Amino acid sequence: QVQLVESGGGLVQPGGSLRLSCAAPGIIFIYNSMGWYRQTPGKERELVARITTGGRTNYADSVKGRFTISRDNAKNTVYLQMNSLKPGDTAVYYCNTDPPPSLSNSNYWGQGTQVTVSS
Repeated sequence: QVQLVESGGGLVQPGGSLRLSCAAPGIIFIYNSMGWYRQTPGKERELVARITTGGRTNYADSVKGRFTISRDNAKNTVYLQMNSLKPGDTAVYYCNTDPPPSLSNSNYWGQGTQVTVSS
């Protein structure tokens, strides 16, 4: 099982901010683009942000201008700064390579971190 460890989620009011972190094994991190994904009950995981090994970034339209992905290659860690959060951002957030080995096989995913946006 891949050792991806996400953290930083929590309960936040609409308009608030959170910063997620994901520690990945070096052998995975160094050679791959990384992505943050999210999943709500009954739906497939969706990619919300990606960052290449060189630092180029792309975002889903739903989070563009509000979320920022970054990576620290020395720490094998990828971050997701989430600002201006909306109730629609409520989900379990995961990190993985981009593309991931599988969107649905849980053996390739960490536990994720729950983000709840609610007043």
